[in-house]
Amino acid sequence: MNFNPYLKPWLAPQPNNVAGKGVIEKPGDVENIVWQTRRAEPTQYENDFGDALEQVFDAGAVELHEVVDGLNGLGFRTPEGARWSAERLTAELRLLSE
Repeated sequence: MNFNPYLKPWLAPQPNNVAGKGVIEKPGDVENIVWQTRRAEPTQYENDFGDALEQVFDAGAVELHEVVDGLNGLGFRTPEGARWSAERLTAELRLLSE
């Protein structure tokens, strides 16, 4: 399995003064799914985007404008086929992190 089909949105812990009524799981009672935080298997675009980001960071990019320049330099385009801008990269990273 490459993603967790049961993934629920993260909820901030709520204090509970009753012993044993928290959200701690009992060891051995819960299946440990390898990809616990994925809602779906990554698309080919997402895998390619990750590979491109690795190349850009390996080349020394640290600042946002360096990442944008690196992606454009590799010829890796947005899903729409456009060149990257700082705003578009920020929006894409926000979208993919949901």
